[in-house]
Amino acid sequence: MTALDLTFSGADVLLPGEGVVRSELSIADGAVVEAAGSGRRVDLSGYLILPGIVDLHGDGFERHLAPRRGAMKQMNEGIIATEAELAANGITTAVLAQFHSWEGGLRGPEFAAQVFDAIAAVQDEVVTDLMPQLRFETHLLEDYDGLPERLAQWGVPYVVFNNHLPHDRLAEGRKPPRLTGQALKAGRNPEAHFELLMALHVRSAEVPAALDVLCAHLTAQGVRMGSHDDATASGRAVWHGRGARIAEFPETLEAAEAAKAAGDHVILGAPNVVRGGSHKGNVSAVELIAMGLCDAIASDYHYPSPRRAALMLVRSGLLDPAEAWALVSEGPARVLELPDRGVLAPGKRADLVVLEQGSHRVAATLSAGRVSYMSGDIAARFVS
Repeated sequence: MTALDLTFSGADVLLPGEGVVRSELSIADGAVVEAAGSGRRVDLSGYLILPGIVDLHGDGFERHLAPRRGAMKQMNEGIIATEAELAANGITTAVLAQFHSWEGGLRGPEFAAQVFDAIAAVQDEVVTDLMPQLRFETHLLEDYDGLPERLAQWGVPYVVFNNHLPHDRLAEGRKPPRLTGQALKAGRNPEAHFELLMALHVRSAEVPAALDVLCAHLTAQGVRMGSHDDATASGRAVWHGRGARIAEFPETLEAAEAAKAAGDHVILGAPNVVRGGSHKGNVSAVELIAMGLCDAIASDYHYPSPRRAALMLVRSGLLDPAEAWALVSEGPARVLELPDRGVLAPGKRADLVVLEQGSHRVAATLSAGRVSYMSGDIAARFVS
């Protein structure tokens, strides 16, 4: 698909250093350009043009890949369906966060390989820029040795480390809640699943040293690394020392402050912002944002939430439009070291989302100057 050569007029545009102003915006050859080119003019009066959303972490694609248990036959089609949802929510760059976990099933190592193969297979068919991320469970010690090579084969540049084992229960020899349902999703006998969890738990003392070695290998390989659900300053400091410079969804103020003090990036969940608090009782994302302890907001498990979260921060008066929208565009682009996007400035990628002024619904999304989504009355303006 050829990138569009257009000049948009009549819209309010979020421009760097100026905020939201009535301005023309020209795009050509996939980039924002300084002045109107030879392309056609499109009147976007009544619309708001913002930089495209860069989503740092989202696993909402799981339902597209396997809408029913065992329905995993058309993986490529699931990724394409995911892109449609991403684009409909103004997302122009998306990190697809896939588990590599003892949970098995959709989150097992074998499924991860299929997901990454599917992402690679459809890259030339989609408009949205898709980036794979591996969410690796720290206690899968048997998988450490081959992980750097597998990441290279899969083309995965970004790893986040998780530890979701219910250690408190396992330390007492008690079965965790929902064990049976979890086992059935993984295709395991519940007793066998419990034995697996116990076997992983009892090797906890081996994990820190093994992580030190693994992270050194990944750092040398140029893999971006992050930690997930940090709860303490000391824990975050350990991850910093290993080279994991991104703190995803810290659970406490202490952990978030430690990350920022060390110069690391703090990523918060958009659903937490939209709800006004964590569903698990962790620190409120809104409070951390108010304290300046946030570099970016990610969709987590709900793709509409980044847009909604940024708009809510503006409506609440906590941030101005430029500050709020930077948390879903310029901020995450900086975290991912993608200097070519995140703002609507000459020379940057023509990644943009067009919102209806009144409702703030997404009317159109363009990634590198190509349409990934368009709906409603705006379509007539583009084709007339």
